[in-house]
Amino acid sequence: MSRLCFAFAAIAALAVGTAVAAEPNIRLPDYQAVSLDNGATLLLMPRHDVPLVAASVAVRGGALADPAGKEGTADLLGDMLSKGAGSRDALAFAQAVDGAGGSLSFGSSREAIVANAQFLAKDSGLMLSLLADALLRPTLQPAEFDKLRKRAIDGLANAKDSDPRQLIGLYASGWLFRDHPYGRPTGGDETSLAAIGLEDLKAFRRDQMGGDRLIIAIAGDFDPATVTRQVREAFGGWGKAAGALPQAMAKAREQGRRVLLVDKPGATQTYFAMANVGSRRGDPAEAAQDLVQTAFGGRFTSMVNTELRIKSGLTYGASSQVQRPREPGMVAITSFTKTETTKQAMDLAIATLDRLHRDGLDAATLQSARHYIAGQFAPDLETAPQLAAQLVDLALYGEGRETVDGYLGKVAAATPAEVAAATDIFPRSGDLAIIAIGDASKIREALRGYGPLTEMKLTDPRFSP
Repeated sequence: MSRLCFAFAAIAALAVGTAVAAEPNIRLPDYQAVSLDNGATLLLMPRHDVPLVAASVAVRGGALADPAGKEGTADLLGDMLSKGAGSRDALAFAQAVDGAGGSLSFGSSREAIVANAQFLAKDSGLMLSLLADALLRPTLQPAEFDKLRKRAIDGLANAKDSDPRQLIGLYASGWLFRDHPYGRPTGGDETSLAAIGLEDLKAFRRDQMGGDRLIIAIAGDFDPATVTRQVREAFGGWGKAAGALPQAMAKAREQGRRVLLVDKPGATQTYFAMANVGSRRGDPAEAAQDLVQTAFGGRFTSMVNTELRIKSGLTYGASSQVQRPREPGMVAITSFTKTETTKQAMDLAIATLDRLHRDGLDAATLQSARHYIAGQFAPDLETAPQLAAQLVDLALYGEGRETVDGYLGKVAAATPAEVAAATDIFPRSGDLAIIAIGDASKIREALRGYGPLTEMKLTDPRFSP
């Protein structure tokens, strides 16, 4: 599950008006935490407005624990969990979910194996039983594994043949975080996926999954005492993971420039990213950084989209992204343009970055960014599934409700000086890891002008040279 964007937290009942400063005391609905004897964490948020119950689950570990050369192991395992579990094969498992009118999905992120479910309130026991079967008793059938692995490999090959825009983030992470865990593709690449066997998934389960790693949040229409009993019965006997929890150290910011050209012969467009190391989860300057990100590249009227799309017509879209994992993640400007306007578009992106650092944000732009964040805040977590996912996210990163409570107050209170300092979330234009996917024969010389050049082919099975 990872993502090239940051999430805003909220509560369902919040009605945000244009006067952001008037809402400094926003709080999550009440919830309670229960610790199971095996170390699992249970978070309960009863809400009786709709007769539905939702669960969000994380088992700490995730793609950081993928063996070297077998990136994508956690991702494949997450996909396999619903392909037969307990006494049900893949079809019977799917029919049990559909027959109850529920939804249940599994996956992985850099730091966890994850699951999300929503069922009618009366079927909370079935929901937890299915989750427990999938997490504790997956059948991991060889035929299902072979189908999933082939589908994953074919999906990457098809993306390269069709629209490489969806791959630019993978190449950017690999180039920026080379020789660092954050540079490894969580979904794997064609080579690593082909190297993974079913025994690797079983070893990952043994070493990286256990009750001591479990976080489960329940939100919706339920009785806390009943659900607590159901969770204890379903998960209380799950033993500890056998291996050590994977860790990643912080990577220093890039100094200077380096350029990766990914050759796609015959391409009529160039897809590019300009990246560096940025912010981490829990950064004290997060609210001010979010204001800068919104104004610079986080909305349609942002600085980069205004310059590259609205004014110049060089692209159909330009944006910036700020990733916040546990250690500082990638911050990037991304866009695409016609092959013949590659240099013009990249130069304009760099000039816009320079303008951000030279001029900062004026009062009108800053106030507009405050209103935009306020407008996006509440709708992100209106439903029980959204709230359950937020609780798990907080617990996964060791954060409390204060991360959510009062967020808009912090946005409203960010001073011009704090926002000016927060522009450093974006690198100076002299310090960039630059990635471009396009026809090397037509754009190579232009890219040489941005820094030392390294080349690879789009058909190469990996995402870094």
